[in-house]
Amino acid sequence: MQVSSRFANETAREYALRMLRENIISMELEPGSSVSVYELSQELGISRTPVREALLELNKARIIEVFPQRGSIIAYIDTDMVEEARFLRAVLEAAIVELACEVITPEDFAELEINVMMQEVCLQNPAHGKLLQLDDEFHYKLYKLCKKEDIFTIKDMMSIHFDRVRNMSLIAVKDLKIVNDHKEILKAIRDKDKEAAKRSMEKHLGRYSVADEAQIRELYPEYFKDNTKWFSETR
Repeated sequence: MQVSSRFANETAREYALRMLRENIISMELEPGSSVSVYELSQELGISRTPVREALLELNKARIIEVFPQRGSIIAYIDTDMVEEARFLRAVLEAAIVELACEVITPEDFAELEINVMMQEVCLQNPAHGKLLQLDDEFHYKLYKLCKKEDIFTIKDMMSIHFDRVRNMSLIAVKDLKIVNDHKEILKAIRDKDKEAAKRSMEKHLGRYSVADEAQIRELYPEYFKDNTKWFSETR
C-alpha cells in the first residue's frame, strides 16, 4: 500500500478514506485482498476508529465487503456499478461543460490548458499514475469553476469501480484518446460553444468500446466480479 502525507486540516477519517480510495483505484489494494483495521491503522499512523469509519463508508459505496467476524475484503469490479458511474458522469458533466462555457475566465482557461499540456507529456513519456491524476484534476477544475465541488465529491464516491477501469485502461488500451478529448472539450469551452462542449464530453465519457473492454479483461481477468460485458450495452 502506498501512503502519502496527511493534508493540513484533513481529519483522520478523511485521510484513511483518501488513502484507501487511492490504493484501491491504483490496484495497490487488489480486488479480493483482505484489509485489516489494525494493520491499516498502524500503516497510516492513526487510531482504529477512523479506519473503521472509512471502511464503512466504502462499504456503502460497495467497494469494500465487510464480513462479520471474518474481516473486510476489496470488492471485485462490479460491471453494473461501472455503467452506473459512467452514466452519472455523462449526465453531470454534460451539464458542467455547458455551464463552464458561461462562467470560465481567462485564468481558468490557462489552468486547464497547462493541465492538458502536462497530460500530453505523461502520454508521450508513459506515466500512467500521473496521467490519471491529471485527468481527475482536469474534471475537478471544471466542477470548481462552476462552483460545484460538493457534487464532484459525491460523484467521486460512486465512481470507484469505474475509476479502477479507467486506471486499467491507461495500461491495457493501446490507442488512448483522452488527451485529445480534453483538448476538444477545452476548445469548445473557449469558443463558448455549448453544444460542441456537451458532445465532446459525452464522447469522452463514452470512450470505452468493446475492443477496449477486451484488452482490459485480457490483462486483468481475475479482477472482475463476473463475466458480464458492459461496454457493448452502452453503445
